[in-house]
Amino acid sequence: MVQALGQMRIGFIGGGNMAEALIRGLLAAGAAPANLLVAELLDSRREQLRQRYGVQALTQSSALLEQADIIVLAVKPQAAEAALAPISDLFEPRHCLISILAGVSTARLEKLLGGTPRVIRVMPNTPALIGAGAAGISRGRNATDADEQRACALFRSVGQVQVVKEALLDAVTGLSGSGPAYAYLLIEAMADGGVLEGLPRDVALQLAAQTVAGAAQMVLQEGEHPALLRDRVCSPAGTTIAALRCLEAAGLRSAVIEAVACAAQRSRELAG
Repeated sequence: MVQALGQMRIGFIGGGNMAEALIRGLLAAGAAPANLLVAELLDSRREQLRQRYGVQALTQSSALLEQADIIVLAVKPQAAEAALAPISDLFEPRHCLISILAGVSTARLEKLLGGTPRVIRVMPNTPALIGAGAAGISRGRNATDADEQRACALFRSVGQVQVVKEALLDAVTGLSGSGPAYAYLLIEAMADGGVLEGLPRDVALQLAAQTVAGAAQMVLQEGEHPALLRDRVCSPAGTTIAALRCLEAAGLRSAVIEAVACAAQRSRELAG
């Protein structure tokens, strides 16, 4: 996985949760701590990352540009301009910017950096924090095949990656970016049903969470359509088909489809 990155130095502008997840994933995949740098304004957070992972922790992003080849922009979307302004004049042809900022297009990032910068845009999700993320990746007009391969290798260290056209990143946001919240809601509702039927809360929650996790693994590992896997659980006149009738009557399927569409539309609105 990290072979695609070689000995390139990776610098993170912003040392938040996603940056930490990527640092942890890269180290677990065999990256050398000396090749990882992070620019973080908060003293306590900077020291925390240094002590936990042995990475170089800097106060100024401009110092990071001197050493790093790949720059991961990991700040809040509204801070994009402020984060890139100090480094725009320092951005060289050897640099590649990987942005995880929701709603900030590669065209805007290119404009903020000036010239013809190589930019990759990524939409990750929070399960990357435990190495189970799902990310959509798109390249800007100046990025190369090698840039895309390196970005994929970086995010495969914390989960799975799908390469999509940038116009589809709003759909990725609505599906996998916001998707963990849908899954948490389902787990909570399933656990509530178990409690209604007499199970202790902790037992119900563990059973619900493991059931959702196990079903997801079946889809990923078996490679079969979810409808086929669902049918295997449904015996004639059984409990599962009775439950599915209730879910269909309540409009669960259409509600989830609409939720993905609403989140994607909101992503488009935020991007202007």
